[in-house]
Amino acid sequence: MDRTQLAFCGSYCGDCAWKEKTGCKGCQVSQGTMFYGECAVAKCAVSKSLEHCGLCPELPCTTLQAAFDHPEHGDKGERLTNLRVWADGGDTYTKVA
Repeated sequence: MDRTQLAFCGSYCGDCAWKEKTGCKGCQVSQGTMFYGECAVAKCAVSKSLEHCGLCPELPCTTLQAAFDHPEHGDKGERLTNLRVWADGGDTYTKVA
């Protein structure tokens, strides 16, 4: 797993279907200015100099929880699990369904 492809929110950019379609280099490289516009989660993590939100003492904050709960782009807990694994030094992830 390439740690530069860890998404701040707990997704894994290296596995994203939109990466190839849009030429996206991942949210760490893009620093929160994504192909679709600004990402509030990424911008927050960048402002705190975090590799990902799993390293934030406020995990999960309201901004991150809103992303998890989004009706179209939400998940079933995979991203929060990924963030906790990564914060503990793990290098695995569960693909967001």
